[in-house]
Amino acid sequence: MEIVTARLALRRPAPSDLDVIFEIHSNPECCRHNPSDLLTDREEAKRLFLRWDDHWRRHSFGYWVVAARDGESVAGADAGTTIGFCGLKFVRFREREVLNLFYRLDPAHWGGGLATEAAGAVVRWAGEHLPEWPILARVRPENLASQTVAQRAGLSRTEELDEAGEDGPDWMFTIRWPHGPS
Repeated sequence: MEIVTARLALRRPAPSDLDVIFEIHSNPECCRHNPSDLLTDREEAKRLFLRWDDHWRRHSFGYWVVAARDGESVAGADAGTTIGFCGLKFVRFREREVLNLFYRLDPAHWGGGLATEAAGAVVRWAGEHLPEWPILARVRPENLASQTVAQRAGLSRTEELDEAGEDGPDWMFTIRWPHGPS
């Protein structure tokens, strides 16, 4: 399954993506707001890929590879060049099954709206294919760029769901969050 936007093509990760998974997830700048996500060796990248692949096998969706679309040069990336990852996975949050929205791009491609383009496409895909599922994005209070991406992708700040995360406080952004006790 592929999602295509004006500048990007999102596709299921493959074993051939291990190098770029490691490259991006071992970059301290990429994980500055989520240091527990920082990978230290290729074996960790392999385990991360296997978790992503397992989710895809079980649910037919997950985290996509984000690449410059064929025929497009995006922020210095040639067509087909992987610039990051974006997608959804099932997680348990406050006794509910929800979709976690994830986006992480190579810093060389920050600032040009690519994370927003990818996240927006993923949220629209979920609206068409998984409309009954709420989507949640956990964002650090100091990560203003990530907050902007979540909001431009259609999520809204949901302060009553904020909580302590693994790497510090998590501000919650949601769409289709059910009303009532959480």
